[in-house]
Amino acid sequence: MLNLKLIVIFITFILAAKISFAQQEPVKFSFDSKVKQQTVKKISNLLDENYIFPDLAKKMGTLIKQNLAAGSYDGIDDPMKFAEKLTADLQSVSNDKHIRVRFSPEDAKRLIEQEKNGSDTDDEKHWNEMMKKENYGFKKVERLPGNIGYVDFRNFASPDYSKETVASVMKFLENTDAIIFDLRLNGGGDPAGVQLICSYLFTETPVHLNDLYYRPTDETKEYWTLRKIDGKRMPDVPVYVLTSKFTFSGAEEFSYNLKNLKRATIVGETTGGGAHPGGVRAINEGFAIFVPNGRAINPITKTNWEGVGVEPDVNIKSELALEQAQILALQKLTQKSKDEQQIRTNNWMVESLNALLNAPTIDEITLKSYAGIYDDRTITYEAGKLYYQRKGRQKYAMTPMTEDTFMFKDLDYFRLKFVKDALGVVYEVNGLYDDGHMDRSKRTN
Repeated sequence: MLNLKLIVIFITFILAAKISFAQQEPVKFSFDSKVKQQTVKKISNLLDENYIFPDLAKKMGTLIKQNLAAGSYDGIDDPMKFAEKLTADLQSVSNDKHIRVRFSPEDAKRLIEQEKNGSDTDDEKHWNEMMKKENYGFKKVERLPGNIGYVDFRNFASPDYSKETVASVMKFLENTDAIIFDLRLNGGGDPAGVQLICSYLFTETPVHLNDLYYRPTDETKEYWTLRKIDGKRMPDVPVYVLTSKFTFSGAEEFSYNLKNLKRATIVGETTGGGAHPGGVRAINEGFAIFVPNGRAINPITKTNWEGVGVEPDVNIKSELALEQAQILALQKLTQKSKDEQQIRTNNWMVESLNALLNAPTIDEITLKSYAGIYDDRTITYEAGKLYYQRKGRQKYAMTPMTEDTFMFKDLDYFRLKFVKDALGVVYEVNGLYDDGHMDRSKRTN
């Protein structure tokens, strides 16, 4: 049977299928009542033999068998709809979001062949090539203002393939003063991938992160931070983890581990609530199912996040989580700093970020009244927004902080303030800078 790490251990079935089986040729499949009976029977058997909680496995099997006997599935002539209905029925009993039935003759054929022939090195190579094209889940790595490192990644890949990429990402971050891990679109992945990245955030002394108990083998695997990593450790760098309702499985483990070890501040929304690892199994030549056969056991809480999710330390809409985390990081760095210029710059950036979180709404008439020429500075009104351009330079969109003061995404050191006379007419703009100085430009048009 194929190494489950290459299908998925802690990642959603849909994502695994999308990545690893996207380029196969279609396989013909006949769908009838006999296939429905066979599918229900095989699912029941797979759950009885493998699902982490035997009592729930029996209840799930009983429900779909009763539904089959009652004719609940008779009117479904689309195999994809049948898979969706089975998934909904199974989850209605277990509330386990990892359980998912999927119609895919291509996947099923591949899995059946693997069960017969064992691991396929060509398939592992194919999987790795697909993951490589996804950069092993890493979408963006950058340095934010204030020397804050930022990483947006979408899954935890197996270290067998991703460790060099992980090392290069962490190398980029090693001189930053704080790190933000963005898991808002991360669906999970390999627990060894979680272990690897966590290891960079602690000292050489191993720290107990998580345990995974597997029912089929009655074994528990412990996960500790690694004694050896490729690169610099960052045990004292403040860490912030961004979450959303989409954050799931291995991404939840990463958040849960660091939260309970008090190593990170979680910012965003309560996560999806999936703590049961497992693997994809073939049902027949048309259907496959993700069967959770294990559960996470945190060494501190002695439980996990299944069904409840990971609750953030700072609860905020996920689309605002990055700005909120930046504020928290800058405030923490300011508390530690003795550099007056750095303190002033950090406070300046916090003001800007707070303005983004609480952006005022300015009416069209007011915005249009600001448009004009101010010495060598030109302000234009276009499609509901103001734009700023200095002679001979590029144009920048303006973001309101207050009714008369604006900032710029790409000019974080600079702001513009419109100055009005006693009658409310704008007669100049003041350029404001993060080092405290100001310049004036009179309105000429």
